[in-house]
Amino acid sequence: MPMTPDQAERFAENFDRLVTNVEQVLLGKTFVVRLGFTALMSEGHLLLEDYPGTGKTSFARAIAQSVSGTTNRIQFTPDLLPGDITGVSIFDQRDNKFEFHPGPIFANIVLADEINRASPKTQAALLEVMEEGHVTVDGISHPVGTPFMVIATQNPIEHAGTYRLPEAQLDRFLMKASIGYPDHASTLRILDGASVAAHSVTIDPVVSADLVIEMVQLARTVHVDPTISDYVSRLVDATRSATEVRLGVSVRGALALLRAAKTLAASNGRHYVVPDDVKALAEPVLAHRLVIDAEAEFDGVSASSVIAQTLIETPPPMERQAV
Repeated sequence: MPMTPDQAERFAENFDRLVTNVEQVLLGKTFVVRLGFTALMSEGHLLLEDYPGTGKTSFARAIAQSVSGTTNRIQFTPDLLPGDITGVSIFDQRDNKFEFHPGPIFANIVLADEINRASPKTQAALLEVMEEGHVTVDGISHPVGTPFMVIATQNPIEHAGTYRLPEAQLDRFLMKASIGYPDHASTLRILDGASVAAHSVTIDPVVSADLVIEMVQLARTVHVDPTISDYVSRLVDATRSATEVRLGVSVRGALALLRAAKTLAASNGRHYVVPDDVKALAEPVLAHRLVIDAEAEFDGVSASSVIAQTLIETPPPMERQAV
């Protein structure tokens, strides 16, 4: 059944409680916090890329603490092996059979810290579980449960000791965000609490894992008008035909944008999607999926600028109808 206005209002209230809770840790970054929970309620994964010391790990930990579920942290290093993430089968001599020992990926919220420091082989261990929600070891599938979300952090690629994430793995992340440095007022508040170590700051959970599952299911029922779907399709097509782009947005990217727009609409107390929902999420959901032509990249063209130009050149439904 489609979401009702009353359900949308309750969804927005719970969503705001989560955002307010995390803002105790990440000061002055409301938009980024809302993106994080939008990814969670959209059954997606979040990639945080920024310079060291901007609060990426604290942000991911705060999201996990706000939801009363299990959480694990994986520190990615060059010597990390795929089995260290997914788990391994160990032979039990007493029972004369192999027994599966689950890895740290089996949790509701998984923090993959500095994901681009691990080798491509280890990064690839996340592909199946991020897409399908289960791990296959020795031909046997092991579901990780719900809710499930990977929050990965990475330093910019030009930093030493990092590996570029392959396009197939980037496509698995619902959205990519950058926290950035805090403003002056927020910096002063952070300095006032300098006597408390960042890793020792904890916040209380405000919703249960069962409520998160309910919110995820509710977000799916937000109404999407056919003109909105058409708008998303035209945006995606525009990225594929852009002269600066070597690889445009995939169908998975289009589905991700529509799914995230539903959640954003519900978080604002609406039971239907409007074009502004799509516009607000186009850059964080689509930009990291583009591969810019090398010559255009050398000239200073970025994926974000391509998405911005695409939004300008692609009229939303109301403007299109008015022509």
